[in-house]
Amino acid sequence: MNLRPSRHPLDAQSRTKVVQLLNDTIAVLIDLRLQVKQAHWNVRGSNMIAIHEMLDGFVDQLDEATDELAERAVALGGRALGTLPGIGSVTSLPPLPPEATGSFDLLELLAERYAAVSAVLGIGINHAQVVDDEVTADLLISTTHAIDKNLWFLESHLEPEFTDEDPEEGDDTPLL
Repeated sequence: MNLRPSRHPLDAQSRTKVVQLLNDTIAVLIDLRLQVKQAHWNVRGSNMIAIHEMLDGFVDQLDEATDELAERAVALGGRALGTLPGIGSVTSLPPLPPEATGSFDLLELLAERYAAVSAVLGIGINHAQVVDDEVTADLLISTTHAIDKNLWFLESHLEPEFTDEDPEEGDDTPLL
């Protein structure tokens, strides 16, 4: 990819690497966003409304993160790429099976994908730091924080509910 001329202090070779990294990350986030939206539309089960609304928030967060990363790519003199053919050639997320509609199944599948995206972002953070692009690293760290938080929400929905017999709940034993 040819960069636009820029006065940005990061050297052209580093900017080229970071723009590629950002576009690869954008592709993965767009893929995840589409899968979350598919789950949002198709979720079934007794807690459908809660999950439906939670997933809408996830989509909003993914839109915001993708926009921030795309703007960073352009600020570095590159181009932000987000077309369907480009996404398909980059992302390694398995597609969400269309037959998955049960809330537990969808949440399990989404949790797997969120964990995979968190790992991809961790690699991206390291690559940005290697070329001394702390701003991109910071954006990726912020995105990772949101992804990890949503992974926590997904995993929390997958855990069985606590009962009154649970020995850990209500344990007033001092920690120290």
